[in-house]
Amino acid sequence: MMKIANNMTPQKWAFQLTHILNAYSSDQERFPVNVKDIAKDFSHHKYPEDPITMIKGANLPKFDGGLFKAPSGKKGWGIIYNNAMESQGRINYTLAHEFGHYLLHRLEYPQGIQCGEQDMVRWDSAYAQIEHQANVFASNLLMPLDDYRKQIPDTIKVDLDMIGSCADRYAVSLIAATLRWIEYTERRAVIVVSRDGFILWARSSKAAYRSGVYFKTSNQSPITVPQHSLASGTTTRDNQRKGVSIPSGVWFEESCEEMVVFSELYDFTISVIQLEVL
Repeated sequence: MMKIANNMTPQKWAFQLTHILNAYSSDQERFPVNVKDIAKDFSHHKYPEDPITMIKGANLPKFDGGLFKAPSGKKGWGIIYNNAMESQGRINYTLAHEFGHYLLHRLEYPQGIQCGEQDMVRWDSAYAQIEHQANVFASNLLMPLDDYRKQIPDTIKVDLDMIGSCADRYAVSLIAATLRWIEYTERRAVIVVSRDGFILWARSSKAAYRSGVYFKTSNQSPITVPQHSLASGTTTRDNQRKGVSIPSGVWFEESCEEMVVFSELYDFTISVIQLEVL
């Protein structure tokens, strides 16, 4: 297991900051989290000799963001995000992700860390442990589960407009809000991310995984997107954001309901698949 600064887990750091925000923020100003302010203020209070001194956008054509050590002769750290990103949700999540690296990993990576697109959206620990940890921190900081459950109870069937409202509330991307929902829902659901007709990766809810509904994508040959799914692009139907019934034998042996959004921000397709409650 990767050593973490001060033996703090991503969840513990996020919970500590959440308690501070809950105590000093009114209900009206609680969300979205102002990552720039809290990262600077908290780091100066907690680590006055090694704080975050700069957060800004810059030309980072190959990365979404990075944590950088201050130049020689100066103290502290800087968080830089790709200023070509137009989505405020994507920027906000990137800042929280890099703040997580600062709290968790700066001792092991004294020269800093640069993070690409996949580092922000792959939440499985098999992908890269430190990126997984930074994402766990960011999701817990920006989207606390107690508040998210108030917006979408864990037993109801969702549509992408409902998840989109949460994405707006927390100022995150739709995929970040969807991944957070699938972490806690008690329904059988799967998120599938694909590009050019192949599944890049997938994430199942606990209930779906227990029932054998999942895709293995790590260290596997590429999986083709089913021809008659919405994600294939060969089938265009109304209410793709609300859910379309998909017969058995397409995604799984049983029928399901699929919602899909074609994301220009990340250049991939996001499918949210929900199955009947067992």
